[in-house]
Amino acid sequence: MTLLDPIAAESLREASIPVLETERLVLRAPRPEDAENIAMLANERRIAENTARIPHPYTLADAEAFLAAANRSDRETTFVIALTEGTLIGACGLELRDGPGTAGLMPELGCWLGVPYWGRGFATEAVRALIDHAFTDLELEALQAGARVTNPASRRVLEKCGFQWTGVGLYRIRALKSSAPIDRFRLERSIWASLKSWGRSRRVA
Repeated sequence: MTLLDPIAAESLREASIPVLETERLVLRAPRPEDAENIAMLANERRIAENTARIPHPYTLADAEAFLAAANRSDRETTFVIALTEGTLIGACGLELRDGPGTAGLMPELGCWLGVPYWGRGFATEAVRALIDHAFTDLELEALQAGARVTNPASRRVLEKCGFQWTGVGLYRIRALKSSAPIDRFRLERSIWASLKSWGRSRRVA
């Protein structure tokens, strides 16, 4: 038996990323040809200031660097979000990070959408699909997430998906070149299962 070389291991990792489908969206692994669309969507200060690592301005080189790093590590899973007809509208993913108040790493959920697609329920739809993947396919026990205290729309998305507020932390925002207060949230597998069961019972009734 021989060990996989790094390139083969990366290819295997990318091939393991599933396609998640919802009523209006497709979540899939990023591709090199997505670079121009990602650069166009992410080059918006309102997006950068509400995420930890997106710079502003956001260039084609930034998009290419993002794509080169996406899904290269087993500590993160990255998807782009597209409409069912193919238009790319954002990105989301899971990454193992230090959990405040916890010992060790915990999966953190993140999501952003291009401004033209705000306010139409797409973020909630994508986050729910990612949560279902995390608890069903990956069999995770809990997720964490965050939203800037000045970003009530992201907070509402997390709350609608079952996340519970756990406190406020200070996080470095790359686009601001400083730190900002972030509302912290957590979703337990048991709560997700209860919400799914309740939703099924309502549909049956």
